[in-house]
Amino acid sequence: MAADLDLHARLVSGDLDALAALYDEHSSYVYGVAVKITGSQAFAEEITQDVFVALWEQPLSYEPAGGSLRGWLVSRAMHASAVRAEVS
Repeated sequence: MAADLDLHARLVSGDLDALAALYDEHSSYVYGVAVKITGSQAFAEEITQDVFVALWEQPLSYEPAGGSLRGWLVSRAMHASAVRAEVS
């Protein structure tokens, strides 16, 4: 978690390499949740992209005191996946 906190601080300062590192570390979990809920690899890819774009655009929306970054990302993926599954 300490590594995520460091990466998050770098992300807040606009470090694109931090986003790449976070993506490498957590995208498989985000994608896995999304594909399991939606049943679609294409939707899961889109949701994964959307989750990380949202993190890049609003890095302060993640609050470390609220839990792990992985948990926060997966939670966002679960919500987006449920919304997508309802619409489909």
